[in-house]
Amino acid sequence: MKTVLITGATRGIGRSIALELGRCGYQVAVNGLHDERIRQVVEDIRRTGGRAEGFCASVADPAAVTAMMNEVIDKMGSMEILIHNAGIIKDRKCESMSDLEWQTVLDVHLNGAFYCIQRALSHLSQHEGDIVLMTSTAGLAGSTGQVNYSAAKAGLLGLLWTLADELKPKRIRVNGIAPAAVTDMTRPVIQHLKEKYAQRNEPFPDAWKLGEADDVARFVRALLDQQDPELTGKVFGINGRQVTHWQKPQPSAPVTSGPEDFFELWKQRKEHEEDACF
Repeated sequence: MKTVLITGATRGIGRSIALELGRCGYQVAVNGLHDERIRQVVEDIRRTGGRAEGFCASVADPAAVTAMMNEVIDKMGSMEILIHNAGIIKDRKCESMSDLEWQTVLDVHLNGAFYCIQRALSHLSQHEGDIVLMTSTAGLAGSTGQVNYSAAKAGLLGLLWTLADELKPKRIRVNGIAPAAVTDMTRPVIQHLKEKYAQRNEPFPDAWKLGEADDVARFVRALLDQQDPELTGKVFGINGRQVTHWQKPQPSAPVTSGPEDFFELWKQRKEHEEDACF
């Protein structure tokens, strides 16, 4: 029986993943910030015949993460899988964002991922383990009003691609999920947008027609079921039953004749793209 530690597992996508893996025979270490919510998820997993334990710790606190990892091993015996799902939003445009709002989001999403991975590696390397990071289209393409969140999620991509290569010799896979799902975090945004588009008498954008957290959980379970050691360094977008493979950025052909020629080519390409729109 494999043990999976899921950070931020008491609500939304994290909770759905915990319940899905608990039903499918994994031993689940449930992390969160609130004891009562942790207990509820643990009880829900046990009620369906699964095995689970709860661990209350902030992933933004390196000392707390160290203690949590030790406690997981003491209670559960091993750790084969780490899923870093813990997240927080403090949305604001850059010019009005406080230092604390910036730092808090990076501490949970990006620093928290590093603390958890770095402290889990000695355990994962014993079992040819898996690391799954929750990134976002905000990190892949940007998101106005979420400069802190977008930066943190983009940082996770650099972490992911680096570690996929670094840990491949140890047969530890590192993959990312960019989920699009209705959760406590996205529901208020969706409701606000629905009202805004209704007032304008405009159709609601397809981009905001999101799937469910359970869709993401089923994909994560299917990903973990794969045995291919080459399935690493990938980023998958999940929206309902729609799966998108986000490609790692690749450079265009280099222009070696200097900046003037480069920007002349840039203008020509831009004009060509504009013409193609008609």
